[in-house]
Amino acid sequence: MTQVQEVWEQELGSMSEQIVHLCQKQDWETAKDKGGYRAESLDQEGFIHCSHPDQVIEVANRYYQGVSDMVLLWINPDRVQAEIRWEAADAEVFPHIYGALNLDAVLAVREITPDKDEVYRRLPKS
Repeated sequence: MTQVQEVWEQELGSMSEQIVHLCQKQDWETAKDKGGYRAESLDQEGFIHCSHPDQVIEVANRYYQGVSDMVLLWINPDRVQAEIRWEAADAEVFPHIYGALNLDAVLAVREITPDKDEVYRRLPKS
């Protein structure tokens, strides 16, 4: 078990029981003001893209390289009021939230930053 995993499990429970979502910090701040989170993908595709913690580094590098001020939302799926479906994409299975994300389902929000070469290599430490 990595140090990050140990810290998360002490603070928030097992990482394997959580899902995560990447977004820009400003989008999260707006969600807090509005009382719920709606990613652009919810309006465009009908769901909010999420990942298992083991998948998020690859997702960050594929879709968010060069994007600044990113945060990682750690989500308890048992608290999400909208439907969650695990669906296949790119030869993997990802959790998708079919509705707005209620704020009380978000256990923690941590900044995630790439290394100097703009590549993400590790989950954020608490």
